[in-house]
Amino acid sequence: MGTGTKIALAVIGVIVLVAVIFGGMIANTYNSLVTLDQSAQSQWGQVQNVYQRRADLIPNLVATVKGAANFEQSTLTAVTEARARVGQVTSGAVESIARDPAAFARFQQAQDGLSSALSRLLVVVEKYPELKATQNFQTLQTQLEGTENRIAIERMRFNEAAMAFNARRESFPTVLIAGLFGSRFQVKPYFQAQTGAEKAPEVKF
Repeated sequence: MGTGTKIALAVIGVIVLVAVIFGGMIANTYNSLVTLDQSAQSQWGQVQNVYQRRADLIPNLVATVKGAANFEQSTLTAVTEARARVGQVTSGAVESIARDPAAFARFQQAQDGLSSALSRLLVVVEKYPELKATQNFQTLQTQLEGTENRIAIERMRFNEAAMAFNARRESFPTVLIAGLFGSRFQVKPYFQAQTGAEKAPEVKF
């Protein structure tokens, strides 16, 4: 075997070795991003579940409050319309919202609008002690309060999962490898506190 052949084989061997190492690095990075992405998506599902739970409670809440004499119709209308806006935002593929910053912003805006409308309704309810005293309303307010607490927790957990994904995705050289897969591994958005608030909205009773 001539010297030239030996050199050629050595070069080919180095190229193959580099290709194997690079391929392994890409595979490991891809798998780690998939794992973190799935974790964030799973947590997003929990966020969706608790928000849906709140939406499901609202019709009964509105029906109960509507039974009070002379209750402010504008307040009930605001809650109903805010719930409808939430439905419009989430009527598409809810799984894609967590990967689309613009859709995510619309989702949070709609949910925050519903939180504000519910808060106004509950403030008005304070003027109706006979309504607050009913068993049906007390049950609903307890369920709603628990749901709001779960929303705050699940939003925090989603932010933590999104942060773990983003930190990995933006690190070097992962950021270069992630770019090879187009929109598959986009940076995930975070839930932000409402303007003037330092935490997720709470329902006060």
